[in-house]
Amino acid sequence: MTILALRCPSWTAELPSPLDAGVAVAAMPSREELDPLLAPPSPAPAPTRVVVAGTDADLAAVVLRLLRTERLAEVAVAYLPSDPDSAVADIWGLPTAPWAAATLARYGEADRVPLVRDDSGGVLLGRGELRPVRGVVYCDDQLVLRGQAGRLVVTPSAPTGVDVRAVRFGVLGRRTNAALGRAVQIGCLATTVVLDGVPHPRPVTRWTWYKHTEDLRLVRGLS
Repeated sequence: MTILALRCPSWTAELPSPLDAGVAVAAMPSREELDPLLAPPSPAPAPTRVVVAGTDADLAAVVLRLLRTERLAEVAVAYLPSDPDSAVADIWGLPTAPWAAATLARYGEADRVPLVRDDSGGVLLGRGELRPVRGVVYCDDQLVLRGQAGRLVVTPSAPTGVDVRAVRFGVLGRRTNAALGRAVQIGCLATTVVLDGVPHPRPVTRWTWYKHTEDLRLVRGLS
């Protein structure tokens, strides 16, 4: 196993043992920064496991490059979340304590989990959110929302692909419509999409999240 450990700026300490010092990269590292590390020139071996120490958005940037370079099947991905409230860690039951996360990253086995893409060319690893949203939302053939909601939350979910929840607040309290499926389609008045904690640069009136045909090999369990 050839391990590449990446330290993003939100990870302010050294990587704990049993990992090595790792390579410092920018927040949400770019193609120009990642591609030479993911596919180094010969005779250096290409990594078969990539460890990302950073935020959910940092992890998404790395996974996007693996997707674009068609290396999802070859590379296992491990995660050391810098935020204890990481949505990715919560969804997939990953440890957030540094030593436990590093031990899992080094020795854990990879499981296949759904990879969620969007129609703007990105990926969703943790939590996608529209707040507020007024429009129509379908999950596969199921109507989730027609009208106004305080927020719409979408997360990856096994085995179907996506979990969508429309949350309304009113005189009767909080009400939630939820659905599971392979895709979520949204048509709405212009609003902002937040992807793994990062706002999309432009307001949108249409958006789709869907399960990719290939899974992500996420390190989740110790052997």
